[in-house]
This record gives sequence, C-alpha cells and structure tokens, in this order.
Amino acid sequence: MTKPERWKAAVEDAMPAVLARLKDYVSRPSVSAQKKGIGEAARFAAALIAKAGGRAKILKEPGANPLVYGFFPAGTKGNPAKTLLFYNHYDVQPPEPLAEWDTFPFSAEVRDGRLFGRGTADNKADFVARLQAVQIVKDSEGGLPCHIKFLVEGEEEIGSPNLERYLKKYADLFRADGCIWEFGGKNEKGQLEIACGVKGIAYFELTCRTADADIHSSAGAIIDNAAWRLVRALASMKNAEHEILVEGFSDGIREPAPEEREAAKKLPFDEKVLRDIYGLKRPLITGEKGTVPREAMVFHPTMTICGIWSGYTGEGAKTVLPKEAKAKIDCRLVPEQDPAHVFACIQKHLAAKGFADIQVEWLNGQRAHRSDLKDPFIRHVIRSAAEAYGREAAVWPNAGGTGPMHLFGRYLHVPIASVGVGWYGSRAHAPNENIRLSDLQEGILFLVHLLSGLSLLWPPENS
Repeated sequence: MTKPERWKAAVEDAMPAVLARLKDYVSRPSVSAQKKGIGEAARFAAALIAKAGGRAKILKEPGANPLVYGFFPAGTKGNPAKTLLFYNHYDVQPPEPLAEWDTFPFSAEVRDGRLFGRGTADNKADFVARLQAVQIVKDSEGGLPCHIKFLVEGEEEIGSPNLERYLKKYADLFRADGCIWEFGGKNEKGQLEIACGVKGIAYFELTCRTADADIHSSAGAIIDNAAWRLVRALASMKNAEHEILVEGFSDGIREPAPEEREAAKKLPFDEKVLRDIYGLKRPLITGEKGTVPREAMVFHPTMTICGIWSGYTGEGAKTVLPKEAKAKIDCRLVPEQDPAHVFACIQKHLAAKGFADIQVEWLNGQRAHRSDLKDPFIRHVIRSAAEAYGREAAVWPNAGGTGPMHLFGRYLHVPIASVGVGWYGSRAHAPNENIRLSDLQEGILFLVHLLSGLSLLWPPENS
C-alpha cells in the first residue's frame, strides 16, 4: 500500500470517531455575544487537544474569554526548529432567528450527508479536522515534520477584542513559521478556496435623536423626523452609483501587487449560483458600476447598512413621529486603510454636511491583511491542495470577510493561508448552518498531505 493509500485508509477509519467528537462539540452552545457556554467550550477544546496526544493549556486574561494553547512536538524525523500554527475559535454566532432553523441549532443532526448545527462550518469542524490530521501524521513513522501549535480563541465572533492582549503577552509561546487560518471550503465549482488574507472592518452605530418622546404623526408638518434625518445623513455618505462620498475614506489604500491581480482574475464567479443561493431581487451593483465582481470582492472597500430601525415596527398601524432612529454600519477595508481614521472621517463628514447632532458610536475595528503569495509556505499550501483534491485551488489574495489576521502578521510575522471544510452552501452565520461529511473527510486528507509535505519544505537540519 502506498503512502497516500495508507493516509486515505487512516482517514476513512477515523471518520466515525471524528463525527462523534464533532457532534459532541457542536451540541455545546458557546455564543460569545450572549456569554453562553464559554468556559465549558474552552475546556472541551483543550480536552480534544489532549485526547489527540497534545499538551493543552487554558490561558486567561482579566475581563477576557479564555484562550486555549495546544502543542504537539516534532517527531523523531522532524525539524524542531520549525513550527506550524493553527488558528481556530471555539465561540459561535448567536443562533437567532430560531424559527428559521429546521432543527434545534445545537442538536448536531445528520441529514442527507450533512451535519447541521450552529458552529459546524464556523469553526468547530475545522478544528476537529485539524486535530485528526495531526494525530494521523503524529502516529505515522517518524511522526510530525515540525512542532505544531494551536491557538483557539473565544471572542472571534465579537471582533476578537482581547486577542491583541494575548498575542502581546504570549508572542513567544505562539511563534511559528507558517499559519493555517480558521475558515474556508469549496466554492460553487467544487474548488477548494484558499484565502491568503482578509479585509479589515470599521463598525459603528449612528443615532439620531430629535425629541424626548415619540410624537403624534400629525406633528410631522412642523417637527423634524428622526428617521428621515438619519436617512438623509446615510444618503450623504454613498450615492446612487454606490460610490462612497466620505472625504478621506480611501486614504492610504495600497495598490494590489501584480500576482494579487492575476490571482483575482482566475477566481471563478457564477452570478446565477449567487442569485439562486440568496434569491437576489436586484442587479449586482458591480454591473451598474462596470466593475468585475471577483475583483471588487477582493480589492474594493465597502460601506454597508447592516441594520436600521426607528419608531413603530409592529403589526398594523401606529401613527407616530419617532423620537429616535438608529443604524449599524460596517465598512470593509483593504490593506493600509486605518479603521480609526475611517471612523474619524465619517464623523467629520457628517458634521460638514450639517449632521453634527447625529451621534457616531465606535463598535469595533480591525485592519486588513494579505500574506505574500510568493512566500514558500503559501506556495506549499497551494501545491498540497492540488495534490490532495486533484485540481487547482481558487486562491484569494484576501477574503471579503474579516478576522484578526493582521495581529498575527504584526506580532508573529508569519505567512497565513486560510482553508477549511465548509462549502458554498454552508450558511455560516445563518440558520441551518451545515457541512457536508464528504468535505470533512476530504479536508482531513488534504491536511495530512499538507502536514506530511512540510518535511520537504522544512527538512530536518541534519538531513
């Protein structure tokens, strides 16, 4: 039996135990936004590391959710001078709206070859898959090709507000030569997607208050309406052509490197699939602007109204002139945009446009990050995917979403590639979140290929 055949057999044999562990993990709510199940989830993640044969330690900073550290030493034929770091998180998004789930969000039910539950795709299956791959390679002849570390945090879904504290204090503990990030999966073409960066974010809330109490709507003839005023303020920041009008918003944006532009051009895009998944009712705004969708997803910053509310929103009619209106806004940022600068520019813009009375509250922010696509570790991840899946991966210079990747670049100075076992229908952050069990199995096998191949990228010093 060849080595790839032995790997495949080992993964197949492990799948019943993998699924049992994953179902147990998913069935434990760990919602950071609601402060539910955090301590238990951290302890469970540490126990999974220990069960796979590693050393686990729970780190705790005052006022922060615990962070889990895991360590597996290099094998007898490995290179102890090199280290691979896996980043994951044990917290999950809130499951609401509960009525839109087909089953209870934490029931971890298997149907039609898929495992359903909050946290399956984001990010519990990836963590379990990585541990299983590490265990398979660890138990093989010669063992692991390098040291393996895990950093499993509990605040990713609320913006990782305390991760910088941990990385500052424990930078030496998490030092590594390459990092596999927390998310990923297959696109609509069946290709594995590899993201080598993320966009940043500036998230804030706008509040317009025009009175101390709601007023009879007949007073709309003489009294300003908080909802209308907020709508006008929002409209001043982005025009009908979807251009962001805030002066200074785009300051510092770095021009993409040639290899980044080339990678973006190769990304597949199927508008029909996108329309079918989300039931889109409007044309894509890239069509109106004459831009290429896949390039916009990678290289263009955004400004999005995530929520807006005011006055009476219940059933039937209630004729009020609302005292207050609110909106939540997120701006996805590209490399070299500063979230704090964007926030200041929006405050200045509103004041200049006559909306100085509208309060702008900072919620959270993170910088964007891109790893060098020419880095040997990044190239190794890409080659390993092609080897394991039998086809080229779709390589994103950065994903459209956000995570604390820039902190790892700043404190650990490590190349980062993000891969996972999800798929384009995983519905992460939405009701009926799921993974396909076939993707889970293939994902473990890919990670075995990736880990084993590190012996060529980082050969033992005496070889």
